[in-house]
Amino acid sequence: MQLHIHKKYLLFTALVVLIISCNRNVLDVKNLNAVEPKLTWTDPKLANAYLANLYNRVMPNGWPARSSTSTALYSGLPVDEKRGVINSTTIQVNSHPWAGAFEDSYTDIRQINILLNEIESGTLDAATKGKIVGQALFLRAYSYFLLVRVYGGVPLLLEPQNLTDSLRVPRASTADVFNAILTDLDKSIQLLQGQPFVDGDKGRIGLGAALALKGRVALYKASPQFNPSNPYNNAYWQDAYNANLTAKTQLGALGFGLNADYAGIWSISNEGNKEAILTVKFTIPTKTDGRNEASARPLSQTANATGADNPVWSMVKAYTMKDGYPAGSSPKYGYSDQTFWQNRDPRFNASIVWNGSIYETGGIAGRRQYTDDILATATDSYSPNPSTQTWSYTGLYARKGLQPELKAAEVAQNAVDWIEIRYAEVLLNLAEAANETGHTADAVALLKQIRQRAGIEPGADNSYGITTTNRDEVRKLIYNERFVEFIFEGQRFWDLKRSRTLLSLNGTVQQGIAATLKPANLPVDDAKKNTYGYVSEDFNYTVNTLYRTTVDNVTFTITDNVYFAPIPLAQIQKNPKLIQTTGWGDGTFNPTLE
Repeated sequence: MQLHIHKKYLLFTALVVLIISCNRNVLDVKNLNAVEPKLTWTDPKLANAYLANLYNRVMPNGWPARSSTSTALYSGLPVDEKRGVINSTTIQVNSHPWAGAFEDSYTDIRQINILLNEIESGTLDAATKGKIVGQALFLRAYSYFLLVRVYGGVPLLLEPQNLTDSLRVPRASTADVFNAILTDLDKSIQLLQGQPFVDGDKGRIGLGAALALKGRVALYKASPQFNPSNPYNNAYWQDAYNANLTAKTQLGALGFGLNADYAGIWSISNEGNKEAILTVKFTIPTKTDGRNEASARPLSQTANATGADNPVWSMVKAYTMKDGYPAGSSPKYGYSDQTFWQNRDPRFNASIVWNGSIYETGGIAGRRQYTDDILATATDSYSPNPSTQTWSYTGLYARKGLQPELKAAEVAQNAVDWIEIRYAEVLLNLAEAANETGHTADAVALLKQIRQRAGIEPGADNSYGITTTNRDEVRKLIYNERFVEFIFEGQRFWDLKRSRTLLSLNGTVQQGIAATLKPANLPVDDAKKNTYGYVSEDFNYTVNTLYRTTVDNVTFTITDNVYFAPIPLAQIQKNPKLIQTTGWGDGTFNPTLE
């Protein structure tokens, strides 16, 4: 594999552009281009500068975002190379969207291996070296995790390759890759003891991140994706339960927990809150636009964007009512599509903008967002006849993670930190593992914690709308809770993938919600129009199918090979020892644990 040749000098021309998530004092180094590589491991600033560059390469560069070319097919699911969605009816082994990620990941891994190999010959004191190695092991585990959840087993390289090494490395078994990931995380946990965040910097990996990632990895290992013939009774579920219970217990002792309110998790004034376990920092002016606000905002309130992150109707339907019961099933709150925003789970209001709702973008006090054909600007409107409109519109907009106070020309200055792992995920990971290991009552109790923080009403029976202890039904509740809790955070696709339920979307279509003023409100009163006087109740609503401009309507068509991606053809041509994945071409490599 030609990607991994050991070249000691490769990184030093890149170290002038370093990640800002790490402590800036670490980066106060002059003329890095002139530094001899061997000196890196004798100077804490240089060693941490090398590590900072690894952060910049390995960690996500912002919020997951959907490509506008995939909206009708996969709205509500993230699209990018490392977290993306594929249309399995058109993707081939030589044009897979993750092809670039495969090569990039091994470039990252090689550079991590250089650090782990060469730091041992340096003169750094034990404490400094231990913290650097603990973070590097986490980054290697994270890199292999990104690979294994896409491909299953991949070449396992734990040393930097030299020209004298064989460059044709076969795929390791999926079990061996998982074992390597978990081994690295166990070592990282030992080295980062007493460090919730290394040196107190909340932009750096610490013990909390290593514990939480181990729980996430163990959950994937136990999942139906990797155990299709024994999805919920395999022995790995006990390992997942133990890892996530340990993570929850130790994270609590370290001071992590749920933020007091859901909306406040992503408030720029509340960054670094106790829910944030692993954070990618954004800071004006050096690192901004992590949320890609230009694409997520209504077009009338942005610049240089065409719109790509509109919520769809299936996301609206996922939210319960305020009492925790599904819409249409609540004994307290009635539901109608004509008033779909009323009496919903408060996370709905915190995440989604609908027609007539207050959305004070640009700092405009009292501003309401309209999506109809009369009050809305042409760029924001979603017609009842969507075949005549831009097909990525849905009649809904995102609120979560945005900075509405920014002017339209300032949207690229969004500096809301990205939280890669937060405490709520640890609770829901533990709930899922608990439910599959005979602790369903504990799983329900964890769900109630999440719903309590969300602001859902407990009810007279303190059930928060959860009325079952049936294992299968609680499993469905957990997945829906994850859908709502992590909306726009890039988890939905991976949940469908690891649960092997992506094919349940087959034959379905994505929908939007179109608004038209009620006849009683016509003709339009200009005074009300200019003062945002029309409210959501002044409109009628129609749920309709999203359309492309060139295709009448687009349904999900997914085949079973979607659960694991093919090894990129270019890599197999370089290295014939790379056996293709079963289900792709003539592949025979089994990517599962069975």
